[in-house]
Amino acid sequence: MTEFKTWLELPPLNIDIHAQSAAEQRQQQLTKPSGSLGQLEDIAISLAAMQATAQPKIEQIQITVFAADHGIVAEGISAFPQAVTVEMVKNFSRGGAAISVLATQTNAHLEVFNMGTVSPIESLNGVHDHRIAAGTNNFLKTSAMTSSQCQQALLVGSEHIKQLKSKGVDLFIGGEMGIGNTTSATAIASALLKINPLELTGAGTGLNKTEILHKAAIIQQALNRHNGRLNLPLAILEHLGGFEIAALAGAYLCCAKVGLPVLVDGYISTVAALMAESLCAGSKKWFLYSHQSSELGHKIILNYLAAKPLLNIGMRLGEASGAAAAIPLIKLSCALHNSMATFAEAAVSEKT
Repeated sequence: MTEFKTWLELPPLNIDIHAQSAAEQRQQQLTKPSGSLGQLEDIAISLAAMQATAQPKIEQIQITVFAADHGIVAEGISAFPQAVTVEMVKNFSRGGAAISVLATQTNAHLEVFNMGTVSPIESLNGVHDHRIAAGTNNFLKTSAMTSSQCQQALLVGSEHIKQLKSKGVDLFIGGEMGIGNTTSATAIASALLKINPLELTGAGTGLNKTEILHKAAIIQQALNRHNGRLNLPLAILEHLGGFEIAALAGAYLCCAKVGLPVLVDGYISTVAALMAESLCAGSKKWFLYSHQSSELGHKIILNYLAAKPLLNIGMRLGEASGAAAAIPLIKLSCALHNSMATFAEAAVSEKT
């Protein structure tokens, strides 16, 4: 417990303001009107500051999908059966999922962490067994997990990032898979931001309007049940979270503490980023945001984090798919920053 608390209290690393300034100056010298490449300029400047270099690069990309089941599924909040979580983990391993295809096409390394499926999974290629329990508890009835389980999940994410950092990974992308996890994520966000669940609750796996209202009502009942125990971010994660969301939050926290840039995926991943920032203020300096999901509450959470997502193309699949779709833009941003000629080099007249 003491060791965990010490780790949690470690501040995030500072970004390099000198490298940031140098990158900003270079953008002013490139053969284009200032700001004409929009967010492609911003991304390059941010990465330069994170990597403490005048020439940011994204060569080694790690995508890790954390998977787990949720006891809240018993309340009829999902359009899909719980068995889909395990079935999709197997699909990831076979290469048949969207993120499997996207990882291959973008030359990113994909791994899957089983944090707590209801059923054990046989040994599968690319899948690592970190199963804490057979899913979380039904948080309408009791706490989703024990404090020990919550810490364990956070530390799995953290230890994974330490290993990636030692291997020279340039960019971390976290994904999630777990039937019922939009309900858990919405409950967490509602508690952290003190927002009515109706403002955040979306279709998830494809609910209709009546089912969405039921889902929001279940979340509100759970918030009422745990009222008085949701005063700290860690308590909110323990009472309402999922093992995969906690592992994501732990990974994001460690990225900020060791200095590894993060490309955040969609709604659930952004809630995990919100949790990381709530647990350790300043962590978000290390976060880039890939896209705005069509999930109802995503825009609200992005706004709270002052995030500027790169894409808004109606995606809401999860499993890191939106972030993977933005990888080419990240790479283009670096290439433009590093390889474009300056006005002086190209003998082009500058703005008078």
